[in-house]
Amino acid sequence: MRIVLSLDSWPALRDFAGSDRDELAAAASLAELAGVDALRLSVNEDLVPVRESDVDTLRRAARAFELRMPISQALLKVPLAARPDRVVLVGARYEATGSAPPVDARTSGPVLGSVLRGLEEAGIPASVRVAPELDAVRAVHAQGVSDVELFTGHLVDLPDAERRGALVALGDAVRLASKLRLGIAVAGGLDDRSVGEVLAAAPSAERVVFGRSLARRALLVGLDRAVRDFSQRMNDRPSDRLR
Repeated sequence: MRIVLSLDSWPALRDFAGSDRDELAAAASLAELAGVDALRLSVNEDLVPVRESDVDTLRRAARAFELRMPISQALLKVPLAARPDRVVLVGARYEATGSAPPVDARTSGPVLGSVLRGLEEAGIPASVRVAPELDAVRAVHAQGVSDVELFTGHLVDLPDAERRGALVALGDAVRLASKLRLGIAVAGGLDDRSVGEVLAAAPSAERVVFGRSLARRALLVGLDRAVRDFSQRMNDRPSDRLR
């Protein structure tokens, strides 16, 4: 299981503090030493708070770098210049430091196809964030997508009974994605309390993405300790795994 850490909170904190200091490279080094496999930044069409210069900085500093962006022809210039190891496409407009919505390939098909072709022609691997629903997985597979990021942001705060049903649906989506030989990540609202049951429902997931929850923990205990704590909780799976 590979850990992907979003560093979107670092540019947001920089802007909040009114500072020009760039701590992204230092944060990337600490995270990688603690066991993070890939670092991520998210851009939106306003390029706020994450700037193109932030993308360039993290691309140089990180061993493996992912860029998250909405489906946008205008934003294609960013990955084409930075050459990330993976681009994760998400739903249309959103705040770069918030949870990005999943893509609905049934309504954004033409634009999605065009952006995917642009990335493919540049040799940049792409993943698409989708709802953990069978139809959503089938729809992006039909577009030629080879990797999906299943969105968990809607389920982590549900009441117990509803969350159990949502975890079963997640497991069904993971099994279909595996059957279709898609790469699989889980992302959205995950923290040290929810990650165990999500991974139990998605045993064939290859990557798990953490963001603001880990950044909040890092403010209290430091980035190194926060990464190690979250890594430990990933292994504390419920014994009654959902199948």
